[in-house]
Amino acid sequence: MREFKEQRKGLHDRRIKKPRRIVDQASVCTECELCMDYCTTYQMTGEPMFSPLHRLQTAVKIFEGEDVTPLMLESMYNCPKCMQCEAACPLKIDITSIVHRAREELVRRNLAPTDRHNAVIEGIIERGNAVNGDPATRLDWLPEAFLKNESDTLLFLGCLPSYLVKDAASSTYTVLKKLGLDFMVLEDEGCCGTYIYESGRTDLAAEYFQRNVERFKSLGITRIVVPCCGCHKCFKYFYPDVLGDTGFTVHHAVEVIYDLLEENPDLLNKVEKTVTYHDPCRIGRGEGIYEEARKILTLCGTDLEEIERNREEGLCCGAGGGIRSVYRNLSMEIATNLLRKIPNESIVTSCPFCVFNLGFASKKKDLGKQLTYITRIVEDSLP
Repeated sequence: MREFKEQRKGLHDRRIKKPRRIVDQASVCTECELCMDYCTTYQMTGEPMFSPLHRLQTAVKIFEGEDVTPLMLESMYNCPKCMQCEAACPLKIDITSIVHRAREELVRRNLAPTDRHNAVIEGIIERGNAVNGDPATRLDWLPEAFLKNESDTLLFLGCLPSYLVKDAASSTYTVLKKLGLDFMVLEDEGCCGTYIYESGRTDLAAEYFQRNVERFKSLGITRIVVPCCGCHKCFKYFYPDVLGDTGFTVHHAVEVIYDLLEENPDLLNKVEKTVTYHDPCRIGRGEGIYEEARKILTLCGTDLEEIERNREEGLCCGAGGGIRSVYRNLSMEIATNLLRKIPNESIVTSCPFCVFNLGFASKKKDLGKQLTYITRIVEDSLP
């Protein structure tokens, strides 16, 4: 089994925990307002409370015990945690981490999460997924009969690919298999639990995470490969935040496929197609994974057209941080704004949630965009 290359680092939470440190860092803000030019929720609503600047001020008020208004609570929970503000902030304030710790404090004060959050969490506990899918149908996308395989590498598909963006699951599975990666999948995979953590229910997330870690250890799993950016961030950052060392490494499918294709770059047939690649927030700004996906698409023979704001300045699809389930209209507006900035009809991305949310917005707004998960292009190029 080959070792995966260590991935590059982008922005990521540095796990601020102590309330005093949170207040101190939030108070460093000089109110230059640069972040407001990049914040997608502020741009879509025009509401100052929904900007990073005011979220920092609100977080301080929450930790200092002030009364919390409905607007203050909404400002903490309608943040998609896309990190555009952090990329722009000249002081590099960990805004995303501060927002999350404020959510935890709201939960501690019994002011959150919302009823809608709780309904999704209940579904995760009862059905093992965040999208109310039937566990009996989870592997319907599998292109062959399920065979139990023992490996130290787990392909963890995630809720969105398993139930709603099945092409991402099937094409990722097929591509990795054709490229010779030894891996296993779980018949009863369950959920990574990211939604529980994102809601601020760290207490419950700790229990859920621990059960998964114990299960992975019992199976001898030391590497996890994921097509989902939410699962990636959860396993790589949220699990260690709550549990410490987990005993496994985490890799996005794009990284793994890129490494495998580097060894055999002439393997692919050329696909004559012009596409725009959309950088997902969590493996783009979050991890600095920009060029791998583009090089994969180039190897497949596609002609790449870039959106004006790309890579570190890439726009958010509006689905992250748990906002789509609670603030769906806002999520739709953010997605529509992004789609209207992409003249090309064919959009490729490496995040199933981006595929789902952008595809949903395109259909509802009749924008005529075709969203494709990147491994579908690779599968079409493989002999």
